[in-house]
Amino acid sequence: MLRIVSSVLSGIQKGNIMIDFPNNQHGSAKMGYLIAAGVLVIILLIIGGTAIGRYNSLVTSQEKVEAAWSEIDNQYKRRFDLIPALVNTVKGAADFEKSTLEAVTEARASVGRAQLPAGLPTDPAQMQAYAKAQQGLGTALGRLMVVVERYPELKANQNFLTLQDQLEGTENRIAVARRDYIDAVLVYNTLRRRFPSNMIAGMFGFEKQPQLELEPEVRETPKVKFNFENKKGD
Repeated sequence: MLRIVSSVLSGIQKGNIMIDFPNNQHGSAKMGYLIAAGVLVIILLIIGGTAIGRYNSLVTSQEKVEAAWSEIDNQYKRRFDLIPALVNTVKGAADFEKSTLEAVTEARASVGRAQLPAGLPTDPAQMQAYAKAQQGLGTALGRLMVVVERYPELKANQNFLTLQDQLEGTENRIAVARRDYIDAVLVYNTLRRRFPSNMIAGMFGFEKQPQLELEPEVRETPKVKFNFENKKGD
């Protein structure tokens, strides 16, 4: 037995006998670490890719909201700028109702007092005050148009007819812009509430966007078309 042990030890010393079991164990552990690291990298890439995708989706959705609001604001300002010329033209008609013109002028002033800060509005109370003022102006204009029907001489006024066409087109664009904004905000607010977008929204400050609440009577495009054609025989 001693001879056998001595012979084995001698062989190991001379390099004739190799014991590689420990090396195999080390290699297996190393391979396991590499596999675990690879899996971790893949998981991190998936998580990172998902986070980037959600972030970009939130940015895109928010930009659509901003573009929709910008269009609303532009059209409201266009209507705001048309009103002085419209009032002055209508005022030239004989005995035109002073109270109607005063109502339009006051409604326009209310819009001026309710102006929002530049950029996308974030305060729901300010948003609703602004929307209410704009709705009041739209209502006052609607009343003005009804009264105008009683004054046939205005149908021959080219300035008035031009302003009427411009106002009609503006009101149509306002209605479209409001609908686009409402849809864009709905998509954005829904996206920021969904998992995992809600986590990304919280991390990067994507706040809830206030919705534009409209009264039932202003959800339809205001009617500013005049039936002058029916009065040609008068």
